[in-house]
Amino acid sequence: MKEQTVIAISGVKNSGKTTLIQRILPKLEAEGLNVAVIKHDGHTFQADPVDTDTGKYIEAGAYGTAIFDDEKYKIIKCSTIDEQDLIQLVPEADVILLEGLKYSTWPKIEIIRAGNSAQPVCSSDTLLALVTDVPNIQSTVPAIPIDDIDGVVKVILQYRKMKM
Repeated sequence: MKEQTVIAISGVKNSGKTTLIQRILPKLEAEGLNVAVIKHDGHTFQADPVDTDTGKYIEAGAYGTAIFDDEKYKIIKCSTIDEQDLIQLVPEADVILLEGLKYSTWPKIEIIRAGNSAQPVCSSDTLLALVTDVPNIQSTVPAIPIDDIDGVVKVILQYRKMKM
């Protein structure tokens, strides 16, 4: 089985997790890495809008449904699952970025944005780095400026190299 690197991109609500992931994905891809993203939603979400065919099937009582074309597919199942199970579904990924999971034991890059959060909420023993615009933040891990996407990618690549 392929050696996978799993890192959580964490932070409080509206800290910029999705934006950061969107910005680092092309750079990891340029490094030749196949990257998957698994997003944790701390609330319930609607898997498909009710006005879609698959949404209508779920609304009518289907346990699960799937849709596919020649390039992609999506499976919706009404059951419980965790990130470990989802990681098993992407064995071809070199890097898996977990969005959220701030209280998990996964290694993390935490975002701290002025006006949104003032200090890390993640356990310090899981932190690889902080990504922040808060000046002079106290931390035992590197503090990367919020717009230094290359710096974030460097942390991911160094962690990957260390784990291999």
